[in-house]
Amino acid sequence: MDIADNVTFGGGGLDRQAHRRGESGLILTDPATRMLGFWRGRPLITGDRTSGRAAPVLLPSDHALFAHASELRVFLGGATGQSLFAADLSGWEPADRVAADLGPGRAGDDVPAPPLPDLPEDARFADMRGLLAVLDPLGAEIAATAKGILEWHRGHRFCANCGAPTAPIAGGWQRGCPECGRPHFPRTDPVVIMLVTHGNSLLLGRSPGWPEGMYSLLAGFMEPGETISMAVRREVAEETGVPVTAVKPLASQPWPWPTTLMIGCTAEAVGRDITLDPTELEDAIWVTREDLAEIFAARHPVIRPARKGAIAHFLMQLWLADRLE
Repeated sequence: MDIADNVTFGGGGLDRQAHRRGESGLILTDPATRMLGFWRGRPLITGDRTSGRAAPVLLPSDHALFAHASELRVFLGGATGQSLFAADLSGWEPADRVAADLGPGRAGDDVPAPPLPDLPEDARFADMRGLLAVLDPLGAEIAATAKGILEWHRGHRFCANCGAPTAPIAGGWQRGCPECGRPHFPRTDPVVIMLVTHGNSLLLGRSPGWPEGMYSLLAGFMEPGETISMAVRREVAEETGVPVTAVKPLASQPWPWPTTLMIGCTAEAVGRDITLDPTELEDAIWVTREDLAEIFAARHPVIRPARKGAIAHFLMQLWLADRLE
């Protein structure tokens, strides 16, 4: 098994069935087909963090809930003998609350589903950041795939070539322009995230505005013309002034905020002197393995543990256990 299959959103076993996307309209009418609803980036789920288990609520495609949905139906593929779709319910307005995406490190409030009689009692639209540790691998992959593609549709409704409105085609995996004929395909933005070490110490950073006590691995978007190693060296140098060498890609994670691929790498620092870029980081520090053990045990006086399920937590856990090789 690839090491990345152990990261949240990877290795769930979703069969994307790209060869069937052209017949998605017919698949949608199959009584066995199931659909996952999203409301403003939040999947409909059941279960909770207390029990340690949560799962997407997969409903028949003609369920009354989807009366609130846009016309878009994205064919996700198949799993456990069922064809799976996603639908966007963002036009529905809850009666008494509005939820917002609070940003990295924060999970927003859950929003109860509309009061329909055949939904699970605890069905709600939940911020996926709060679900990383409790979704099973398949449920996580389904939810991440659906969120990523729906976010892409929301931000690409017009043709970049001529400006005309576009329409979804190919089961929701393309948008076509009726004016100039140009097809548009989903994009994934690559981000490098770096486990930078120097001997027995690890480099952590903190961005402005993060919740109190939140530190993580350095990360940044790749730029055109860069290799992964070039991006790692540039980002670490820009943010902290620390030169690094021996860059090695280790694992990757789809990260649907909004549509990125986190490329986890290790790198060895040449020195420990830090020169912060204050527009990128509020703080950067070196922590030892012993420090990190205290952080993971929630006993550190300043730093709280990284969110379980994020690739930063995964990479730090491997380093702490000396399992990077």
